[in-house]
Amino acid sequence: MPVLLITGGAGFIGSNLVRRALRDEALTVVTLDLLTYAGHRDNLGDVMQHPRHHFVEGDIADVALVRSMLREHRPIALLNLAAESHVDRSIDDATEFLRTNVLGTHALLDSARRYVDSGDAPDAFRYLQVSTDEVFGSLGSDGYFTETSRFAPNSPYAASKASADHFVRAWGQTYGLPVITTHCSNNYGPFQFPEKLIPLMILNALQHRALPVYGDGLQVRDWIFVEDHCEGLLAAAQRGVAGKTYALGGNSERTNLSLVQTLCDLLDEMAPAAGFSPPVGGFRALINFVKDRPGHDRRYAIDASHASEALDWKPRHTLEDGLRETVRWYLDHPGWSQAVSERVYDRTRLGLGGAK
Repeated sequence: MPVLLITGGAGFIGSNLVRRALRDEALTVVTLDLLTYAGHRDNLGDVMQHPRHHFVEGDIADVALVRSMLREHRPIALLNLAAESHVDRSIDDATEFLRTNVLGTHALLDSARRYVDSGDAPDAFRYLQVSTDEVFGSLGSDGYFTETSRFAPNSPYAASKASADHFVRAWGQTYGLPVITTHCSNNYGPFQFPEKLIPLMILNALQHRALPVYGDGLQVRDWIFVEDHCEGLLAAAQRGVAGKTYALGGNSERTNLSLVQTLCDLLDEMAPAAGFSPPVGGFRALINFVKDRPGHDRRYAIDASHASEALDWKPRHTLEDGLRETVRWYLDHPGWSQAVSERVYDRTRLGLGGAK
């Protein structure tokens, strides 16, 4: 039975990817995760005991561990989702972003290279690097990012991901490692850590806390529902061509302000039925404009037409449907949100540039 090794599989996108992969009865999944603040067992609770799922707590930079896992499980693909991913945290201190996103990726690539060179790897083995559209910097009012867009990272997070992507390309060109890189637009959906915009707005609103919108709120993002992204990742791992890059977008551009307003309107409709009371004037009354993020990119948007054609893939959720499903998940899982908030994050503002 083919095996997928998913690093960072206890995080937001990773845990959704593990679940989606296990829906394919022909696949076994091995998850490797260090269980840092944003990756925890609760995200995998319902699949931790799945007969085709094996979980290992560990670091992608632990070369001995990774090599032993490759020898033991002989995966047909290694999908690297292990990363520090929050821009605001990278502005405050980029050290962990360098350690995990750059040095960790380097260690993982070297382990994969030795796995292939040893002859243990299946002939169809692929190393899949999951990256971001943020490596391309900021767009103007028109145009789109594609697989050939020039790298121009503007945040420490984006710089660390761009560096990792360059190492991936180099390992393909220099050592012949069969690598694939994907660049995705902004993800949203169940199990997203509440430092990110959508869960932060939902959880703050339910407690009648302010909804902080950076600057004028007119920054534009392209949004993709996490399950659609995961299906794109599996398509890239299974049908992608070694050495190629694929841009996975949701074709759903919105300003941050418009997105927050939509969430407020959904909560006005859905929260009372779940026992949460809207504030006077509705949830939009909680919107509060705050100082902008340093170096805040103005617009991201992805042209996913190449990936759609090459991988026979396209997102299935509209933004409206995906947001409704996301709001419903957070309303139905208050225990998950409370546990995360109490353990490691009280939803205070990050990213104003002060080193910790």
